[in-house]
Amino acid sequence: MLHSWKFFRKYKVLLLMMMPGFLYLLLNNYLPMFGIVIAFKNINYVKGIWGSDWVGFKNFEFLFQTRDAYIITRNTLLYNFSFILINMVCAVTIAILLNEIRSRLAARFYQSFVLLPHLFSAIIISYLAFAFLSADYGYLNHKVLPFFGLDPLNWYNEPKVWPYILAIVNTWKSAGYLSIIYLAAIVGLEKEYYEAAVIDGANKWHQFTRITIPLIAPVIIIMTLLQVGRIFNSDFGLFYQVTMNSGSILETTNVIDTYVYRALMNMGDIGMSSAAGLFQSVVGFVLVFTVNFLVRKISKENALF
Repeated sequence: MLHSWKFFRKYKVLLLMMMPGFLYLLLNNYLPMFGIVIAFKNINYVKGIWGSDWVGFKNFEFLFQTRDAYIITRNTLLYNFSFILINMVCAVTIAILLNEIRSRLAARFYQSFVLLPHLFSAIIISYLAFAFLSADYGYLNHKVLPFFGLDPLNWYNEPKVWPYILAIVNTWKSAGYLSIIYLAAIVGLEKEYYEAAVIDGANKWHQFTRITIPLIAPVIIIMTLLQVGRIFNSDFGLFYQVTMNSGSILETTNVIDTYVYRALMNMGDIGMSSAAGLFQSVVGFVLVFTVNFLVRKISKENALF
């Protein structure tokens, strides 16, 4: 007890500074975890959450015994794998290009320019996409396709083109934010490495592959691990609002989040939606630990923990 009091007196300022963040973490991240119980109950609004009947894993069975279970799982995994890979490559490339800008004013302008899409809401992005893809007034149908002698398309009825459209929109929205993180890592590298490489006759490509990438590899791995943890979660705004909730393209745009949302709206089954959220969290948790374990086996210093 005396030791604890001495510790508090010694670090009281730091502990007081920590309190707002700790309280936010407790209220926003940990207290809502009591809602996990909803995933195992048949919620009756009259009885309340605690008085409702237990149903065990029936909510999970409903989620994965439907005919769409394979499609939504496949789409979720493939989209997120591709997003992680494409965003990493584009973000690192943008960060390296930004680092080559010598004018401070120009560098700040381009950094703000690439970060701006990340700050847009899903509503704004969906209407920007609609401005390009609208069958009646879209820029692609009225300007681009006629220029190449191609017939206009009803984009919201063409499921095959949406994997490419969603990848482009996601990269445009997310790569700029990731590039700022990688740029911060690159700026922190010692300039002596590059000066020595130039003396030895290394060109820009050699500097990029032999110095920049190996030195920022820990940051790339950490960011990738964090994204792998959410590989069963999807950007709801991207898959629901950008696609305008078009039923004709559900084959290639329906993911776990949008499927659960539609089921919740149609049936009001919050138990099933809670089961889906719990499943996504548990799988993400396991994936982070598994991938981190593999990274530690290869290179311990690059692991997240």
